[in-house]
Amino acid sequence: MISIFSTMFELISEAVPEHTISIIGVAGLLFASFTSLFSVVNPLAAMPLFLSLTDRFSERERIQTAKKASLYMFGILITFLLIGTYILSFFGISLAGIRIAGGLIIMRAAYSMLNPETGGKKLTDEDQAAAMEKEDISFSPMALPLLSGPGSIAVVIGFATQATGPTDYMINAASIVLVVILTYGILRLAPISARYIGPAGLNVMTRLMGFIALAISVQFILSGISRYFGIGIAGM
Repeated sequence: MISIFSTMFELISEAVPEHTISIIGVAGLLFASFTSLFSVVNPLAAMPLFLSLTDRFSERERIQTAKKASLYMFGILITFLLIGTYILSFFGISLAGIRIAGGLIIMRAAYSMLNPETGGKKLTDEDQAAAMEKEDISFSPMALPLLSGPGSIAVVIGFATQATGPTDYMINAASIVLVVILTYGILRLAPISARYIGPAGLNVMTRLMGFIALAISVQFILSGISRYFGIGIAGM
């Protein structure tokens, strides 16, 4: 079966111009990195808490908070994309260890997303009460840990461990930008979206994101194991 697909790919490669194949490869990596990151960030799950914490805000203040939270999120994720592996390598952690640890973190987040009634993107009662008293919630708790928490950071560091050159870094950075823009749009339209989606629809979408995140976590772990033992496993 593999030989059949290899033959088909060779035929396609001969029939399609080289620059077209490059574009397809870039688009494929962008789509994969975008869906991976968005499913873990899952701004839809953060939407109810955002509405709760900004209930006392005016419409202008709420929009400003969404904008600042998105910008902080971008800053955190792009920083870990660029220097995350160097920070962990400084402590002597191998790339295989980074991938396995990242997979476990994402798996924990995915399990919570698969059980939104008991888990998900929620704060403790004490943290939520403290957040309600803050004048600015854009950085904490919105950007960190709700939007760019350990799971999102683990995904971004995973991107960095797989990057083979500047092009890969640019594509992954573009996926971060797309997720940030979409997150800002979701938070800005949160009052309207909450009325149409409803709790049931939100739970369904959260579970779907959780399943995708769980698959990503398993692939991260398999990738780390294959790298450590030198086993050839296709995928991340």
